[in-house]
Amino acid sequence: MSLRLLQASLSVASAGAIVILLGLFGTAVSIAGLVAIALGTVLAAPAARDEGGGWWRLLAAGAALSILGALLALVSETVGGLVAVLGGVAVVTGAAIGFPLARID
Repeated sequence: MSLRLLQASLSVASAGAIVILLGLFGTAVSIAGLVAIALGTVLAAPAARDEGGGWWRLLAAGAALSILGALLALVSETVGGLVAVLGGVAVVTGAAIGFPLARID
C-alpha cells in the first residue's frame, strides 16, 4: 500500500469521526461522516498486515462502534450518542497511531 493512500484513507476516517464528534451539522452530514469512517477503514485494511498494524484493530473497532452508535441512537439517543462518541474517539486514536510519516533522510 502506498504511503499517500494510507495517509489519505486515515485522514478521511478521522475527518468523518470529527464531524460526528462535533455534532454541529445535520443528519445528512453525520451520515456522510459514517460513510467516510467506513471507507477510510476499508481502504486502510491492507496496511494492517504490515508489522505494527495493531492500530487498525482500534480503527476497525471504532468504525464498528460508530455505526452501532448511529443505529442505537434510533432507539435511545443517550446510549447511541455515548457509543458513537466512544467509536469516534477510537477512530481518531487509531488513525493517529497508524498515520505514517514520510522519512527524512
